[in-house]
Amino acid sequence: MHYQKIAQKMCDEIQKSFPLSPKVVAALCAVDREMFVPAVFAHQAYEINALPMVDSQWISSPLTVAQMSEYLAPNGGDSVLEIGCGSGYQAMVLSKMFRRVFSIERIDKLFEEALKRFKCLESHNIFIKFDDGQKGWAEYAPFDAILFSACVREIPPTIVNQLEEGGVLVAPMLEGGKQIIKRFRKRNGILEGGESLSECLFVDVQDGIVSEYKKKS
Repeated sequence: MHYQKIAQKMCDEIQKSFPLSPKVVAALCAVDREMFVPAVFAHQAYEINALPMVDSQWISSPLTVAQMSEYLAPNGGDSVLEIGCGSGYQAMVLSKMFRRVFSIERIDKLFEEALKRFKCLESHNIFIKFDDGQKGWAEYAPFDAILFSACVREIPPTIVNQLEEGGVLVAPMLEGGKQIIKRFRKRNGILEGGESLSECLFVDVQDGIVSEYKKKS
């Protein structure tokens, strides 16, 4: 497929600043990012920057998606919960790494567009729900991994309860005036670790969650 060569070039560009495992490279190259950006920005789909969507939201840059995927679980697993589906691009990448992906979106326009994309692409292992992501998705818990695709001030106890013992949670969080991607592992029923992995950039916090707008400088 034509997009795979372009996606490989994108991965090569990403790896100039951030090393990727073969598993994540394969996942990124298996997804046509052009399907997830507004048509007017199709020519910029594989550039390493964020792009605007509806409702003043942004589709994460490929670099951010690559980082989050790498930090989450390069070896994959059975199920992953994503909080903040957005365009659906991150969920689609995760679907190449996990057997089942459960994604929640709270903005109706984004939810409807993502749902249409998944149907068009026949993504049978992605399940999406319109709801407040901080409630999680109890019906399918516990999850092997949980990913916040939006910055949070703290991790809700409800979400911690839905993570499998020994599972990994990755979330961009506010720390010392900066926004840092952090990784936790659940042990004895609580989150441990809190590794600070890399700095990221998001818009102002609203309702405890913020959406990414990272751009090339």
